[in-house]
Amino acid sequence: MTPEAKARLAIDERLQQAGWLVQDFKNLNLGAGPGVAVREYPTDTGPADYVLFVDREAVGVIEAKRDEAGENLAVTEDQTLRYAQSALK
Repeated sequence: MTPEAKARLAIDERLQQAGWLVQDFKNLNLGAGPGVAVREYPTDTGPADYVLFVDREAVGVIEAKRDEAGENLAVTEDQTLRYAQSALK
């Protein structure tokens, strides 16, 4: 299993423990519950690892990174800015 796949499993588990319903974009059902986390949600600048929806409204984005990447989050600032300025498809 790749480090990215391991990170996604850990993120899925944490989201589920926090009460989020985790779904793949291909099986999207924003009405499945009040809080839905959608993997690989398309934006106009590329897919976001997770987009969080509360009552069908997008409220946040999660970028999955390997544990080692957390040591220097400044490297991901450009990617974070890109998502902040992106439109969801």
